[in-house]
Amino acid sequence: MTGLRTFLRKKIHTRRRGSQSQSMETQEPDKKISPAKKKKQFEDKYCQLYRLGDGGQGSVYMGYRKEDFVHVAIKHIPQTLVFREDDDRSKMPLEVLVMMKMSQQAGGSVSQSASISLLDHYDLEEELIIVMECPFPAVDLLNYRKSRGGTLEEEEARLFFKQLVEAVRELDANKIFHADIKMENILVDISSGVPRLRIIDFGLSMFINDGDTIEGIYRGTPSYYPPEWSWSSVYSSRPVTVWQMGVVLYNMLHQHFLKSLCISQKLSPNCQNVLGLCLAEDPQQRPTLEQLLSHSWLE
Repeated sequence: MTGLRTFLRKKIHTRRRGSQSQSMETQEPDKKISPAKKKKQFEDKYCQLYRLGDGGQGSVYMGYRKEDFVHVAIKHIPQTLVFREDDDRSKMPLEVLVMMKMSQQAGGSVSQSASISLLDHYDLEEELIIVMECPFPAVDLLNYRKSRGGTLEEEEARLFFKQLVEAVRELDANKIFHADIKMENILVDISSGVPRLRIIDFGLSMFINDGDTIEGIYRGTPSYYPPEWSWSSVYSSRPVTVWQMGVVLYNMLHQHFLKSLCISQKLSPNCQNVLGLCLAEDPQQRPTLEQLLSHSWLE
């Protein structure tokens, strides 16, 4: 696993240097507090309840903050699965850095960003513990789809997809590549009474510059692989993200998940057009986020 992470880091070809390393050098873990004391700080502040789910990067539990009983999500990640710059344990975990960046952009206010907010993190000897906001009630998009009978109505899918594009554009503006946009990593927050999409799970995310390409390893979910990965094992972050969003849209609107491109003719022509654009085999033919937002189906 360590060799894999090092290999990936070396395979990111950057045309403009400096912005990622500078941001990381200013963020160093607190080495003055022992792991045992950090663990006690976590246990004194939070109560962990039941398991919410497992993923490739760790397990997530429901919990609450003891001082005010606010719901939180608590993620446990084995240190062997934690990504850091150059695999350097003295550096802040990338997942934490990404979430800190988004929290800063939201002015430190919880729930203001489309990305789920970071509350705390505890970098221990054997694991990393990340404490996040936990909208309640909420459900991931996959289970929301099931509750709707296996597909969403086109209008609801359109509203969700527009929120998704706006959320991803927020990440892109901060030079963040999520790398694993899928239904399970999209939360439908219904705490306000109006469904709102939130992006979760930044375990595979990375900072990336304009023009970066990645080769050698695809870190996302296999069913969301872009065609270019099959051809050349090389991909760029933005076209891949658009492809992944296209798969999400397809899966919202069809009973069967995307295996071969067979768009339902029951959908409106504009909706079919958006699906065809996002799922174009040639990554150069896929639209930008701005082009998607200006498409007549989303206006």
